[in-house]
Amino acid sequence: MRKSGPPKGLIAYLVLELLEERPRYGYEILKEITEISGGHWEPSYGSVYPILYKFEEKGWAERIEREDEPDRKYFELTDAGREELGERRDRGAEKAREFADIILGFFHVYATFATDDRFQIPDREGEWQFDETFSAWIVEQVARHHERYFDTEFQRLEETPTEFYDRHGVDDEE
Repeated sequence: MRKSGPPKGLIAYLVLELLEERPRYGYEILKEITEISGGHWEPSYGSVYPILYKFEEKGWAERIEREDEPDRKYFELTDAGREELGERRDRGAEKAREFADIILGFFHVYATFATDDRFQIPDREGEWQFDETFSAWIVEQVARHHERYFDTEFQRLEETPTEFYDRHGVDDEE
């Protein structure tokens, strides 16, 4: 499990989204984010609780008492927090390209390490490796998650990136 995390600001956005759903406590939020990431991000208490305290200071969340769990620090979203969440959703819509570039960039580097003779990274027994088998496993996981989240069968797209961008009206000059 990877301890380092997602791009800056994404955990805070996820915390707002989760608090909009219902009041939560820090550990619950931490576990939910781990689950959302498929287990690849495991935020620490040191990242989630400061976000909650910051949101409390800014008036975006408030601490609530629960009689059934008096020792837990539950937080719920305020009206100001819902407003902030709306603004972050708008800004988040602009990040789809950035996320795709990160994902594709990392995969291309991974595959290049496996296939380009300029890179001489040794294989280590019992560890991940830069080879066709591990690369294929990554692609398989992406296909499985695509099918799961989008409730569809995976299909090959024969378009080049340029043809894909043209068909979807995406500006390729960014």
